[in-house]
Amino acid sequence: MKNTVLKKAALGSFAATLLATAALGLTAHTAQASDDYCNVPKSEWQSMDALKEKLTAEGWDVRKIKEDDGCYEVYAIKANGKKVEAYFNPATFELVKEDD
Repeated sequence: MKNTVLKKAALGSFAATLLATAALGLTAHTAQASDDYCNVPKSEWQSMDALKEKLTAEGWDVRKIKEDDGCYEVYAIKANGKKVEAYFNPATFELVKEDD
């Protein structure tokens, strides 16, 4: 009986470690994907003001824009009222990632 309890505890611990490792790998992969899309020479970047104008014309209420790992990180409220944190390629203004 005692041996069975120890085996179950060890299995639970192993499963938790495996899930945590998988989650970290997925997070790293997502961050890497953003970096790849935003890996553009500074000489090709458009201005933050130009991005703000573009998004404002699309109905976004832009609260803040900053540089983050080669992307433009935008905090805004979209035309539908949804708050977003979005990442854009600074040269093309392609939307790379969007979080609620």
